[in-house]
Amino acid sequence: MGPIEMDGFRISRRNMLLGTGASLASLAVSGSAEAAMKVAAGAQDAASTQPTPDQVRRMAWWHAAKFGMFIHFGCYSQHARHEWAMEDEAIPLVDYQKFSGEFHPKPGSQRAWAKLAKAAGMKYMVMTTKHHEGFCNWDTKLTDYNAVKQGPKQDLVREYVEAARAEGLRVGFYYSLMDWHHPDGARCATDEDARKRFVEYTHGLIRELMTNYGKIDVLWYDVAWPLDAAGWESERMNKMVFELQPDIIVNNRNKLPGDFSTPEQKIVAETGGRAWESCMTLNDSWGYQRADDNWKSAKTIIRNLISCTRDGGNYLLNIGPKGDGSVPEESVRVLTEVGKWMETNGDSVRNSDLCQPRRSTYASFTRVGNTLYMHVHFWPGGDVAISGLQTKVKSAKLLKTGQSVNVEQDPYRVHLVGLPMEAPDSPVTTIAIECESEPRQDTDFVRKNKPRGGVGIEL
Repeated sequence: MGPIEMDGFRISRRNMLLGTGASLASLAVSGSAEAAMKVAAGAQDAASTQPTPDQVRRMAWWHAAKFGMFIHFGCYSQHARHEWAMEDEAIPLVDYQKFSGEFHPKPGSQRAWAKLAKAAGMKYMVMTTKHHEGFCNWDTKLTDYNAVKQGPKQDLVREYVEAARAEGLRVGFYYSLMDWHHPDGARCATDEDARKRFVEYTHGLIRELMTNYGKIDVLWYDVAWPLDAAGWESERMNKMVFELQPDIIVNNRNKLPGDFSTPEQKIVAETGGRAWESCMTLNDSWGYQRADDNWKSAKTIIRNLISCTRDGGNYLLNIGPKGDGSVPEESVRVLTEVGKWMETNGDSVRNSDLCQPRRSTYASFTRVGNTLYMHVHFWPGGDVAISGLQTKVKSAKLLKTGQSVNVEQDPYRVHLVGLPMEAPDSPVTTIAIECESEPRQDTDFVRKNKPRGGVGIEL
């Protein structure tokens, strides 16, 4: 993960791979996996395609999961200066390879990752099997630059898979197509023999991953540089993957559409009912960077999760374990706080349907059927209000305490009064609002029709 230098310009990988995303139209559908993929209220994007029945089947669990853990782990974790250090610092290969010998994760450390993911309310995990540095975290037969032959002396992928399954979590594999270690990794762009060798090597590694670890739920490709789909023979690649793993879902970063899009470090909903997942870091680094102290708060993480689920997407949140496999204390602290919030509020995001209401200066919204969840992240104390709600509210309650909330409603606002002056929950308080029909918001109606005061001129 991270930026790429090309011809003197630094561009984000997401812009390179996906182009600019569009905001999701205001939508309203049922909460089934099929509906979540097929929405659009007549706003079909010309480039989008409806999901096939097989995609609906394979992706049902993923749409229900909503929240997953990304793990970046490799030799860069031992170096502790960002996963792009090998290229950004132009470290000679002979020097960088020393980290593979010094890389000694403690056996069983992956179990702590899985326990943390489960405690945070996550339902699936995606770990780097090979990042751009080219180091393979499994017992591959195609290169000695792997975790069994080098410092770890263990199959890190197998330990991860077993740890995730032990906690009841779905298993995903990240795989970087770009490779800074292999001699053909860049040469393949201009040398056809090198391309053929490197493509066979790449397909062979993916075949091992799809063969040796039982059922795999997600294959998460990354960075197709320097080839296009034809160069990578991506059609053949995916055909092999689905023959070996008929229930798997794949992303769009081998230059084919795949099953879902992958906005990076931003939340950009897809149009036309296409599935999408925002991947983000907890600080500013994917791999462990000991000096990076720019940690997101639990409140920011929860707000991001709400924003993704409101518009029908998933949220894949990254941790970067240290070289010994331990998770930085700040990551544990933030995810533990998120997990405590999810214990009370998880169903309001995990079971959510697409939600059209979104206009508030201190809250965000999700929806399950006719129940609107108002997630107040800046608690004003005493009362809150929603402008332009176009349905009658039957009742409301605080999710944390179960306390009923008094509701006052006119054509222009829903006013919830008699609330505690201090927020009942931290870092976000959720109010469940039961409506007579699907909640929709029209603030233009309020702006145009709400009675206004006059200006009198005394003559």
